[in-house]
Amino acid sequence: MGVAFWQEPVEAALRRVGSSGAGLGAAEAAARLAAEGPNTIATTAKRSLVRRILRKLAEPLVAILIIAAAVSGASGDWTSFAIIIVVVFLSIALDVFQETRAEAAAEALKRSVAVRAEVLRDGAAHEVPVEALVVGDVVRLAAGDLVPADGIVLSARGLHVNEALLTGEPYPVEKVATTSTADTPAEAANALFAGTSVVSGEGTMLILATGRATEFGAIAADLSANEPPTAFERGLHQLGMLILRLTIFLVLFVLLAHLVFARPPLESFLFAVALAVGLTPELLPMVVTVTLSRGALRMAKKRVIVKRLAAIHDLGAMTVLCTDKTGTLTDAKIALVGHPGADGVDSARVVALAAVNSRFETGIRSALDEAILAHAADHDLAEWTKIDDVPFDFDRRRVSVLAARGAERLVVVKGAPEEMLARAVSVEEADGRVVPIDGARRAALTAIHDERCAAGFRLLGVAYRIVEPDRVTIAAADETDLVFAGWCVFVDPPKASAGPAVARLEAQGVTVKVISGDAAAVVKHLVGTLGLPARGLMTGEEIAGLDDLQLAARVTEVDLFARVSPDQKMRIIRALRARGETVGFLGDGVNDAPAIRAADVGLSVDGATDVAREAADMILLAPDLSVLADGVAEGRRTFANILKYVRMGTSSNFGNMLSMALASLVIPFLPLTPIQILINNLIYDLSEIGIPFDDVSEAETARPQAWDMRGLLVFTVMMGTLSSVFDIATFAILRLVYAAPAAEFQTAWFVESMATQILVIFVIRTAAPFWRDRPHPILTVTSLGALAAAIWLALGAFGPTFGFVMLPTSLLATIGALVVAYFGLAEALKRRALAPTRR
Repeated sequence: MGVAFWQEPVEAALRRVGSSGAGLGAAEAAARLAAEGPNTIATTAKRSLVRRILRKLAEPLVAILIIAAAVSGASGDWTSFAIIIVVVFLSIALDVFQETRAEAAAEALKRSVAVRAEVLRDGAAHEVPVEALVVGDVVRLAAGDLVPADGIVLSARGLHVNEALLTGEPYPVEKVATTSTADTPAEAANALFAGTSVVSGEGTMLILATGRATEFGAIAADLSANEPPTAFERGLHQLGMLILRLTIFLVLFVLLAHLVFARPPLESFLFAVALAVGLTPELLPMVVTVTLSRGALRMAKKRVIVKRLAAIHDLGAMTVLCTDKTGTLTDAKIALVGHPGADGVDSARVVALAAVNSRFETGIRSALDEAILAHAADHDLAEWTKIDDVPFDFDRRRVSVLAARGAERLVVVKGAPEEMLARAVSVEEADGRVVPIDGARRAALTAIHDERCAAGFRLLGVAYRIVEPDRVTIAAADETDLVFAGWCVFVDPPKASAGPAVARLEAQGVTVKVISGDAAAVVKHLVGTLGLPARGLMTGEEIAGLDDLQLAARVTEVDLFARVSPDQKMRIIRALRARGETVGFLGDGVNDAPAIRAADVGLSVDGATDVAREAADMILLAPDLSVLADGVAEGRRTFANILKYVRMGTSSNFGNMLSMALASLVIPFLPLTPIQILINNLIYDLSEIGIPFDDVSEAETARPQAWDMRGLLVFTVMMGTLSSVFDIATFAILRLVYAAPAAEFQTAWFVESMATQILVIFVIRTAAPFWRDRPHPILTVTSLGALAAAIWLALGAFGPTFGFVMLPTSLLATIGALVVAYFGLAEALKRRALAPTRR
């Protein structure tokens, strides 16, 4: 075992990797990137074209087809061999081509919101994608950043890192620039690890390992393997199992029955295999990938970037959206509008102390700090000197700065008003006198605070403590025995679009819950100003007194949560999910990352902290709920198009294949030859490639949508039975009325089968009457074009090659009448068939 990188002195580490405190040169970094590869943890490596094709060939049904082709060739049936091979490879080529294009488009979107890092190159700071970092790079870190790789601390000021991803320890760990003798990563105070996040402070690090060479890279494959499937993936698996059970039943039934009736074994085997292929929606993976990717592209046009394709389904199924108020319900244009002292009158002393704190603090610099500094621009802070600070964190909810002015040294503390008052033992009056806080004074201060909060203002408390002149360091323990100076009062105007956006979401069946760190009065005032529909309010203090079961019992009846901690945000999300809700969470801060990960669909915004953007499944390019409402509608549209294909594959296919299986037992020849079944299946699949482009009615996007296996089974039975009834009627007419011989029977039924299967998409694609809800032109072209190709293939010059013959005009007219009747009855029946899937 060698020396761990955190046990190596900084100078030795710099020499070993050929770097310096000023970082690498750009040319050297580029050379290393080419040699080492990108700084990514690729748990699912991109497959080459050959690997994609081999993966398709290894799928069970495709493998059976290849075996069937081999058997046909060995028996001398070279026509069957050639057609099976052509059908298989055309299907694979279409699938691979569409998947490759769709995945490339999705990757391009993900790169557009990639996390970036500030790195020193040629002695200057540059922002580069995290993937471009190499060993030897020197990276600057600040609160809200993700640690991009493994390395050691070169410098630090109040640098605290959340390492829960690696250690499971929820509390931030302080990092310092020293050489560690620790044996384990969790104990190394100078080590930084990829995937962890900076909670507070700032610093620089030297990268010593990237990508899969990092500690996180070593366990990433295991994390990926143990990652639970999403709701969308669970639905696809259930669908696959449903189809598999139907396929096994049908194939075994046909094969055994044919053998009992002493049919030729090879012909029976090929027919059973062809039925299995005809029953299975072979293009489902391609249709899902292409539909989701097109949905991602459409959502990008609506300013929503999708990082995880399956999250599109989860967004469409979302029943509850939890969001902070800043930037979504407000304009995030925070302005300081007052700075009252203990008497409620604006005090220059208060804003001066607040400005000193905001000017010199390290770590998270919030919009409140910017507002303070902008308001105090005419205050001369040159006489103040920073000595030390204790950065803000979400547990303390305050930040302290040790500053000197002449011989005077003060610890200036700024934070949540209740925290300041709780730690204050005295108050500074307007005339400068400092007096103890008694019960009357505390009540008066509380009244001033409550009055401003009730008016919708946000407040920060400002306090200080005089320390000895030689003090050079401070800690959180020094934030006691404070002198309360007053408040900074802020206004964040309500966003004009917030009310209509929430109304849209509510109309879409999405309940909006506001989860905020602000005081209850501020949250209630904002909600009242916007006229939002909201029931009940809980505070973080109340939540702390409830266990998980008690919280789950109350959480669905409450829409407003105030003064909540990051851990409580996550508890709220989990409680809602435990009640069966599909939950989205929209956040942008370091403290929001746990809740973003805990939600069914995690949402963040383009200007959010790195850790929030990395945790999110989707990124909003504008912090506006109207953008999200557009995304919800688009997610439902995408899922509705997937359901169209699934409904066709499980109803029309099953009905037709079941009819053929039954008919093959009573007719002295096969209703369709194996080759004709495969051609039927290929043309049918080609007719559906326009589904991802199709339009969706407003009714389909009005309510949350999710997988409904019971509803899907009901639809399959009802519509499949209708298809089988018409198939049997067609068989009876062909045998009893026209006494059709084998070739004529097979040709007529092929034409009827293709017409009913393809045209029914225009019926079941919408719950409305088909003539009122028109399909997209691309779907119209692909469907009618495929039908024309099928008729041409059966009745044209190439028909005899596949066992088809020309049909008499009277028989064609009869087939046309059957198709029209089927189309009409399908339109009449579909409302009942679709009813169970609609919520």
